[in-house]
Amino acid sequence: MLLVTSAAATPFTVMAGGDDRVGGEDPTRSAAVQQVIAQGSDLESRGQWSDALILYQDALKVTPHDRQLQQRRSLARLHYDLEKRQSDRSFLAQVESTSGTTAQSLYGEILLKIQSYHVDDPDWNEIARFGLTSLKLAIQTPEFRQRYLANATDQQIELAFADLTQSLNRYVVRQRSDAVWVAGHCAEHLQKTLSLPTSPVIFEFVCGAVSALDPYSAFMSDNQYGETMSQIEGNFVGLGVELRTENDMLEIVNVIAGGPAEQAGILSGDTIVAVDSKLLTEIGSDVAADMLRGVEGSTVAVTLVRDSRHYQANVTRRRVDIPSVDNIRMVDQAGGVGYLRISSFQKTTARDFDEALWQLQRSGMRSLVMDLRGNPGGLLTAAVEIADRFVASGVLVSTRGRNPLEDFTHRAHNRGTWNVPLVVLIDHDSASASEILAAAIRDHKRGQIVGEKSYGKGSVQGIFPLNISGGGIRLTTAKFYSPTGSEINQIGVSPDVEIHQTAKIPADGTLSDSDNVLQSAIALARTHTTPQNLSPKSVAGR
Repeated sequence: MLLVTSAAATPFTVMAGGDDRVGGEDPTRSAAVQQVIAQGSDLESRGQWSDALILYQDALKVTPHDRQLQQRRSLARLHYDLEKRQSDRSFLAQVESTSGTTAQSLYGEILLKIQSYHVDDPDWNEIARFGLTSLKLAIQTPEFRQRYLANATDQQIELAFADLTQSLNRYVVRQRSDAVWVAGHCAEHLQKTLSLPTSPVIFEFVCGAVSALDPYSAFMSDNQYGETMSQIEGNFVGLGVELRTENDMLEIVNVIAGGPAEQAGILSGDTIVAVDSKLLTEIGSDVAADMLRGVEGSTVAVTLVRDSRHYQANVTRRRVDIPSVDNIRMVDQAGGVGYLRISSFQKTTARDFDEALWQLQRSGMRSLVMDLRGNPGGLLTAAVEIADRFVASGVLVSTRGRNPLEDFTHRAHNRGTWNVPLVVLIDHDSASASEILAAAIRDHKRGQIVGEKSYGKGSVQGIFPLNISGGGIRLTTAKFYSPTGSEINQIGVSPDVEIHQTAKIPADGTLSDSDNVLQSAIALARTHTTPQNLSPKSVAGR
């Protein structure tokens, strides 16, 4: 068996499905957890791995140390990630273009980054186990079999894995080099017995290794890495739309002003049903979304539905600036209540935020409602910069990691502080950088936090480019703590005024009278306003 070197060695096992993979039912486990496991098993049996993953992640916020829930989530993520990359043309192209030798060097580079930067000490046995599990799950799928094992029978594959397991029984995983050996040994064995190319084997070990770490670390193909960096920079090459998957269709929830889609006459609410004459019902929404991307200056034909009528638009892809601060307006002119939404935190957020504040100030703002609902996060430094606009002094957030380079305390600076009364909106989807900002405002009693408890993602991810074959890796490198030292991970930020949303918020952030959380925030902001003759930035100094 593959073993870790500890006082009590743990046998190497492959998660394969069914309750036996994580042990039988514990009679002492709470009824709520048992119900979650039963619901998850039903979702798994129907192949609904995305729903199962969400179910387990939500349950772990309540019981974060339940081992069976942790393992269920891990297996669900392996299946979910596998489905995603099997339809990711960028990932498949990278696998095909990477030699076996290069793939093995890539795996070694990734394990070295894990050893150097991940927030927790690596469990090399777990990393090797997840890699082999990922490979075994991939081989069970028709897509992988057709692509790489079209001539192999079930009996041949079963025999090859039986021999592989027997050969691994004599090996012990103590360190990074041992995990590298396991991947290489598996690739060599399966190449000899099944003529399976080395590269797809190693890439499954790559993806499995990262999945073994935590829910937020991930391997990124060339395209994924490029898109991530574009989001950080605040621009990307595309059509200039925000999309939502809806039953083998792509619903356009927002059209970016001045972008190619707007110029082609596409509107929010339109639904894409075909891309370059390929129906989404045949190719799936993930493949269609990938087809919308392309080289700057190239053209894509999209078929859309609007008011039950089909029409086609030819859109030229080009670079589009993504606004992270939008819906800037006075929501109560008489009461002097300004409003803006931060949809994400990127390099341009602080600049855009400053412009928005001055626009509102010129319109008569005497209090501000800042909407962070649905904001998944982004750059830590961008959240710190926004907090620094309102908190005059003291700690804004601190980070702590295994690597001492990740230990840092971010502090406020007196210069340029706005003294306008503040109300911050959060919900269960406000995460990461959003929680940094909300916690700083709350702990310094700088404003009122209104809405629902936030997501609880209190960890920091670093984006590392990969030198050997392109792409990158996102690694959790630290945890962050609020100004008073409170941990946010799996806990979240609790609002000062708890109000649950009673109506669906439009995906494009459009304001609605039925938005009870916003209406409550406006009423609260009216009671906390600066005098009309006092500038909200009376001591700004800039």
